[in-house]
Amino acid sequence: MNSDAAFTYNGGKVAPGERQNLRYGISETYLGDPVRIPVTIVNGERDGPTVFLSAAAHGDELNGIEVVREVAFEWDLADLAGTIVCLPVLNVQGFLTQQRYLPIYDRDLNRSFPGDPTSTSAKRMAHAIFENFIAPCDLGIDFHTSTRGRTNMLHVRADTSKDAVSRLAYAFGASVVVDGAGSDGTLRGEATRAGVPTVTVEMGEAHRFERRLIDDALDGVESVFAEYGLQPGPVRWPGWRTVVTEKTWIRADAGGIVDMHHDRGSLVREGERICTITDPFKAQGVPVEAPFTGVLIGLLENPVVYPGNPICHLAELDAERARIVDRRQADR
Repeated sequence: MNSDAAFTYNGGKVAPGERQNLRYGISETYLGDPVRIPVTIVNGERDGPTVFLSAAAHGDELNGIEVVREVAFEWDLADLAGTIVCLPVLNVQGFLTQQRYLPIYDRDLNRSFPGDPTSTSAKRMAHAIFENFIAPCDLGIDFHTSTRGRTNMLHVRADTSKDAVSRLAYAFGASVVVDGAGSDGTLRGEATRAGVPTVTVEMGEAHRFERRLIDDALDGVESVFAEYGLQPGPVRWPGWRTVVTEKTWIRADAGGIVDMHHDRGSLVREGERICTITDPFKAQGVPVEAPFTGVLIGLLENPVVYPGNPICHLAELDAERARIVDRRQADR
C-alpha cells in the first residue's frame, strides 16, 4: 500500500473507508473482447495489513470461490483494520468452460506466476494479476480443491521454513500443514518469494460446493484476520496439528474397481488395508495397504483405476499425534 493508505492498482485506487467492485481486464479473446476478472477491494478506515484471498486459479475448483465471496459480501467489515483484496475467480476462461486449465493450449495459470508481460498468454494474465493485486499485499491465502475424480481433506500447504509463512499457516488453524516451497510458477510460491507470505488451502473436490468445508475455511479466514489484527476474535486451535514432511501418493498396482474402506481425513495404521481393487466379477481382490501410519489427506472419488493411477495421498503421523487423531475420531 502507498503512503496515503489507499490501495492502488493500474487504473484506480480505493481510499480508506471505501469498497470497490470491478471487473479488471487481464487479456483479450480471439474476437478482441476483454477478459476480465472479478475483484472486490475493501479498504478499512483503520490502518492494518493488506490481505488477498484468491480462488479458482484452476477454473473447475469451486469451493474457494464461495469462501471469498462470503467474506466480501456477507461479513460485517465495518470495523476492518486494513485492506482485503478478494479475487474469487482468477481463471475466468477456465471457469466459464469448467476446465482446470486455461482453454488455450491447456496452460496452467497456477504455474505461470509472477508472469511476464511479453511472454505467453497465460504469463501475461498472471503478470496483470500479480502486479496489480498480489504484490501490493502483505500476506495472502490461495484456495484450491483436488482435481477431478479426487478429493482432499482441508489442509494448508506452506513453506514453514519461513517464519512469516509459518505464522500464517498456523493462524489458519488447520490440523494438517503440508510443508514445502511449492512448484515454480505457483501463486503461493512466487508471492512468498516476492515478499508476500502466502499459503494454499486445499479442500474437497472440483465441480461442487461443499458446505461443511466452506464453513471450515471461513473459520480459518476469521482466525487469520484475528491473528493479524484485521478484526477482533479468537485465533483457533484445531485440537491437534502436524507439519507433514513425509507423504506419498499410493498408486494402483492392478486395474479394476476400487472399494474404498476409509474416508478422507481418516487415520490408517501401517499395514492396514486402505482399499481393495476388484475385477467386475469380484472374484479376485488386490489389497492396498498403508506403508506407514498416517492420515489420508487425499482420496480417489472416481472408483476405477488403471495400474499406476493414484488412489490416495497419505501423510505420515508420529505415534503421539496418531493417538490423538484416533481418540478424536472415536469420539465422533
